[in-house]
Amino acid sequence: MSAHSILQAEPRRWAMFVILLVGAFLPPLDFFIVNVALPAIHNELSTSSSAEQLVISSYAAVYAVTLITGGRLGDIYGRGKMFFLGLIGFTAASLLCGFAWSSWILIAGRILQGATAAIMAPQALAAVQVIFPEAERPLALSIYGAVFGLASVIGQVLGGILISADLFHLGWRTIFLVNLPVTLLVILFGLPLLQEKRPRAAQRLDPVGTLLATLTLSTLIVPLIEGREAGWPWWTWLLFSAFPLLASLLWRYEHHLSRKGGSPLLNPKVLRAPGLGQGLMIVLLFYSIGAFFLLFSVYLQSALHLNALVAGTLFLPFGVGFLIGPLLTPYLRQYAGNYLSAIGMGCETAGLAGMAGLIATTMPGHSPAMLPLAMLLFLTGLGQGLAMPTLVRMVTGRVAPQFSGMIAGVTSSTLQISTALSVAVIGGIFYSMLGNGNSVAIITHAFIVALLTMAICLAVGAGLSIRLIRRSFDRSMTPDGLSQR
Repeated sequence: MSAHSILQAEPRRWAMFVILLVGAFLPPLDFFIVNVALPAIHNELSTSSSAEQLVISSYAAVYAVTLITGGRLGDIYGRGKMFFLGLIGFTAASLLCGFAWSSWILIAGRILQGATAAIMAPQALAAVQVIFPEAERPLALSIYGAVFGLASVIGQVLGGILISADLFHLGWRTIFLVNLPVTLLVILFGLPLLQEKRPRAAQRLDPVGTLLATLTLSTLIVPLIEGREAGWPWWTWLLFSAFPLLASLLWRYEHHLSRKGGSPLLNPKVLRAPGLGQGLMIVLLFYSIGAFFLLFSVYLQSALHLNALVAGTLFLPFGVGFLIGPLLTPYLRQYAGNYLSAIGMGCETAGLAGMAGLIATTMPGHSPAMLPLAMLLFLTGLGQGLAMPTLVRMVTGRVAPQFSGMIAGVTSSTLQISTALSVAVIGGIFYSMLGNGNSVAIITHAFIVALLTMAICLAVGAGLSIRLIRRSFDRSMTPDGLSQR
């Protein structure tokens, strides 16, 4: 079925999906857009370096640890309803950030932004499994991937434009207040489209499981995000050591609740779906590229001495590839099927390894040849764009529709954990190699090692993806929500 005929077939369903996509667009946008505003925030609010770090990390940490809860709330109370509740909360949080009169009020607003973003973000991904028939899901996931990529790409560019424009002399505040017209328009035009069946009355939120899941993820996410900047103090290792204990307690409790006939936050039977664990491991490896954006910026500005504007424009080939990749997915899937995830990660591997080779053969302090560099960046972004929709479909498609919110939250949370792990581990390798030295040669060598480390992770992910696809697969759903693979 062509994209044109699909869009004409059910315009109301697609209109609702477009509304839900705002929840996929705003969270990554508001993560990246803040990076360029930190100097302006520092000048006006006299923020300390630790407070500036919290402006970024508080949002990322709260968002990551509440995604599973947000997805499950959609399963229980309805995806459209939870999306609009999250969107209204996100609007209020953006207003608080935009008019913050101190750094701590701004941090409080960012925490509220992270929590409300986690409520609305999983609903679009969950809706793919619920409101679309099998024939339409590849196109829906491709659009989802393109929107996610677009938000990641334009965040920093839009932030720079808004701050430079200084609309109404608001300065950095416009990066938060720009959310208001978008969210108000979505609420105004989207609420009339809200039509969904009442969820099963037997389902209830699992408060103990929600608390345990939040604590468990916090013991992993918080030290990963804050540890390196803080110099890995004792409390980070204490939290790391608490993670397996809390994870075991969570798993035991959810088993107990499931045996009693309750409605656990994380249904153990669903999470034992054949191939799901391996699929989530691939997702974890897929975002090992998360450290690339930080380290490439350091290389460009510290080793090549490029200014922030020029360095930012060099990310554009990657962004263009990331935007085009998902749009090509529905057509390429006709020939490659699910192997497109492995092909995409193979492209990323080739792009990162190629960049490492190009930089290694360039004299330290000299810019690599721009055309080959742009082509390798485009190949890397294209690979990520090709792999993401297919990989997400391989994971979320393994459970029944009534658990789509839960698995959407688990998948999104895994992506966030992967990003944090990448920055902590691969970023840690990079900075440990720098030591106290800031010479061009040392920075260049450390960046090459980081690129090759990311390439290896993605190559392993591609191999696991091929192995998963080759497994025998039966699409029938069992009564407890498993998709036999």
